[in-house]
Amino acid sequence: MPDASGLEAAVAAGVLPAEESFAELLRSIVVVARAIFGAKASSVFLLDADTDELVFAAVAGEDEQDLVGRRMPSSQGIAGWVLQSRTPLVLEDVRSDPRWARGFAEETGYVPKGLMAVPLLHDEEVLGVLQVLDRPERSTFSLKEMELLGLFGAQAAIALALLRSARRARAALAGDGRASAVAALAAAVERLEGERREAGVALLDALARVLR
Repeated sequence: MPDASGLEAAVAAGVLPAEESFAELLRSIVVVARAIFGAKASSVFLLDADTDELVFAAVAGEDEQDLVGRRMPSSQGIAGWVLQSRTPLVLEDVRSDPRWARGFAEETGYVPKGLMAVPLLHDEEVLGVLQVLDRPERSTFSLKEMELLGLFGAQAAIALALLRSARRARAALAGDGRASAVAALAAAVERLEGERREAGVALLDALARVLR
């Protein structure tokens, strides 16, 4: 399979996992995060830089999947503050915090009491926000919890970066009459072995640089 520098061509050929695979990875992260923290809900927001909005990319609950794709301004709410400030945040009572977007929370059908949230950073770029809602109340907050949430955030950031790259590659090739030729070439390279495969990968790398 072509390496990371041949991503665009590989995506065009369907050699890399489909976008649904990245979405499922994000979903597994929020499901496990919710379970580990004993929380009632967990979600990932993706920053759409083109519209300057935060988009629900993954939610943990089966009955919450209709939230995926819902948007809000990236400067709005606690998630927006975490994104803009690149700062993790813990709140035991979100309803008393002036940053809380009550209207948006009510629209989602779930109004939390407390939350933990971390910015999702990849190569110093902020891609989104991971949040865990309504974990069991404790007398004191443990910094180890935030460290653990940070680990989940690191995995979510990688998944978001891959998802965004796949979308951009498809968008760049969409409508291009040469895309089918690139796809056929990448598929052919995938079937090669040994030195012939290495030469094919080098060619895909060169094409990827041109596409960028």
